[in-house]
Amino acid sequence: MEISWLGRGCFRIKHREITLLLDPLGGPGAPRSLGAATIVTLSHDHPEHANLKAVSGSPKVICGPGEYEIASIAITGVQTYHDAKRGAERGRNTAYVIEIDEVKICHLGDLGHVPTVAQAEQLNDCSVLLVPVGGRTTIDAATAAEVVSMLEPRIVVPMHYRTGADDTAFDPLEKFLKQMGVREAQPVPRLNVTHTSLPPETTVVVLERR
Repeated sequence: MEISWLGRGCFRIKHREITLLLDPLGGPGAPRSLGAATIVTLSHDHPEHANLKAVSGSPKVICGPGEYEIASIAITGVQTYHDAKRGAERGRNTAYVIEIDEVKICHLGDLGHVPTVAQAEQLNDCSVLLVPVGGRTTIDAATAAEVVSMLEPRIVVPMHYRTGADDTAFDPLEKFLKQMGVREAQPVPRLNVTHTSLPPETTVVVLERR
């Protein structure tokens, strides 16, 4: 499968004839069209994460906790929160575990806290972790590193950090890389991953914003 990053919490996953869009990007700097999708997941109802108007086709939209199976893809939505006060400040957030051909992709959305033991059990055993690192409205770099240590993924893809003029309020990526002990990470346009290509130890992969 192929994973690409469109900015903030938005990712496109392509697997054979199936295209998934995670948290379709809206707001300043967002593309007018995100293309067609088979499946769309929404972590929470916010214009920058739920821009369904930019998605073409007739996708199946998933927007909450539960277990789903669409086109042989198993998806589990896990209820979390957008802040560290059980949603009192910013409401709820849904993290998703998406299983495709023995590869589990965990998209944390706008997670705002360290997962509880019960939440971590549902999110654990993931192959690829898409984790927010920029702080302000999500967990920051230090907390993201703690979550990585808790979930022990094989690949970590940071998201929701400062990339340009439209998101200067967020922390830069370098803070997270320092927390992870990564001196330098060359961004790549996309991540191609299969069950057999996963690295033996946790590896940080930085994707270019497309």
